[in-house]
Amino acid sequence: MNTSHLGRCRLVVGFAALLSFAGVVLADDAPIVIKFSHVVAEDTPKGQGALLFKKLAEERLAGKVTVEIYPNSSLYGDADELQALRDDNVQILAPSLAKFGEYNQQLQIFDLPFLFDDLDAVNRFQQRAKGRQLLTGMQKHNITGLAYWHNGMKQLSATKALNNPADAKGLAFRIQPSPVIESQFTALGATPVKLPFAATLQALQDGKVQGTENTWSNLYSQKYAPVQPYMTETNHGVLDYMLVTNTKFWYAIPHATRTELEGIIEEVTFAVNNAAEQQNIAARQQLSQGKTHLISLTEQERSAWRAAMQPVWKQYESVIGSDIIHAAEQVNRKNAGKQ
Repeated sequence: MNTSHLGRCRLVVGFAALLSFAGVVLADDAPIVIKFSHVVAEDTPKGQGALLFKKLAEERLAGKVTVEIYPNSSLYGDADELQALRDDNVQILAPSLAKFGEYNQQLQIFDLPFLFDDLDAVNRFQQRAKGRQLLTGMQKHNITGLAYWHNGMKQLSATKALNNPADAKGLAFRIQPSPVIESQFTALGATPVKLPFAATLQALQDGKVQGTENTWSNLYSQKYAPVQPYMTETNHGVLDYMLVTNTKFWYAIPHATRTELEGIIEEVTFAVNNAAEQQNIAARQQLSQGKTHLISLTEQERSAWRAAMQPVWKQYESVIGSDIIHAAEQVNRKNAGKQ
């Protein structure tokens, strides 16, 4: 090889190295892009929470972080969003807790019917050791939980009055893809039908299903009332979300930036959970003033529903863990002195 050729080779190698180095510098200087995808409207607590996260992150970390929001399944829907997160095609999601059973069966604790007396009990459980532990239980699947976001307590709705468990027998109910919720309706003699959230209204209108379970805010905002004239205030379960991120992505963020983002998430979580509570109160009020028949259960009727569904606890005890179920039971006020 002559010296002129060797010189040209060294120049090419050196230029390539310079480009490579420049690329690293540019990548480090470029803002971190966080794609936040969700399946609900922007005027819901979750939708508003996503927008608040974007606002605060871009204000406090200007030039360091950019947040892109994709509401209403516009980027990914129920069926494919978690795989997209694991593949780092999206960096933050807030799926309902019922969607995580495939990755951590212990999270099915939140689907057990009549386990928590109210949302205060849910809060206490999520803030204690067992609840916090569940946030990190999916890291081997490249999913890290950042926070719990409330939607609210679940109610039952149908085309007929649901006063007692026997009233649900023979009806088809739209459910999330959760084996626990499937077992819950099977225990009532009803037919559970797994459908995406976005397909529920059409299925109710077509008569494919005759009932569903959801929070007051979702029952109202999704305009179910015309096809679900009866709604029963059962508070039989909790519909919460887990704010999750891609584990490798999250821990690759510089520590100072990540710490700031975690503080923002804590602040947004407080706002989301307050907004969810207020929206449920307002939605229930709106529904009560319309043509919907709101059914309030007597203590005896509620006990009958609980008794009909409680065998599901035993069915999933070995999967979820008796220790976690016991810890959840203890957060109810009536058990507070037994700890």
